[in-house]
Amino acid sequence: MANIVLIHGAYQGGWIWRDVASRLRDRGHNVLAPTLDGCGERASALRPGITTETHGAEIANLLFYEDLKDVVLAGTSSGGMVMAAAAERARERISRIVFADALALMDGERIRDIVTRPSKIENELGLGPDRDDLVGRLFKDLPETTRNWAADRCTLHPRACFYEPVRLESFWNQAWDADVLYCTEAENPGEAHIRRAADALNARWHVLETDHYPMLSKPDELAGIIEGK
Repeated sequence: MANIVLIHGAYQGGWIWRDVASRLRDRGHNVLAPTLDGCGERASALRPGITTETHGAEIANLLFYEDLKDVVLAGTSSGGMVMAAAAERARERISRIVFADALALMDGERIRDIVTRPSKIENELGLGPDRDDLVGRLFKDLPETTRNWAADRCTLHPRACFYEPVRLESFWNQAWDADVLYCTEAENPGEAHIRRAADALNARWHVLETDHYPMLSKPDELAGIIEGK
């Protein structure tokens, strides 16, 4: 049995891990899929000052208060950066990390350096797609029921997470037991970005022929990668 913490990406909440989490729990693992500050069902808390670093500290604190050890951290999309920030803060509690088609920025880089497409909605607090963009682009390859289910739950993401440079003073200088997944149909972050992370981490390399949301399109396969099968 493993302690597994699943970290969602932009516009999402812990809800996006529903199918993967249920599979992992059925296999006997202790699984947490928290929703980050200002996201999902916590969107009413969206405000200035929420950054990748505050999200990372939130996950590190979760590991402390739940007294979790030998933790497998899995992050997707922008959640890859939250995972790195959390892992740096709670190194002694982490056994393995999984970048699931995730952003893996070096210290000082910004998400906006990689994801440059303008957001349909953007204000001083958050940014994100509108519903037409969700169903017509981001989730277009998913079955209709899943596509609508996901679109109904998306929220804006804290703006500073995209525009503020990430601060990772030690993450890339440490040795990690790591898995890195590349999804071939995803527009971002792209193979070159993900291979850079895999090389830097000397990580196991995985490929799925699917879009940027493998937890919705390939939950069995993604659960197996997170489990370490």
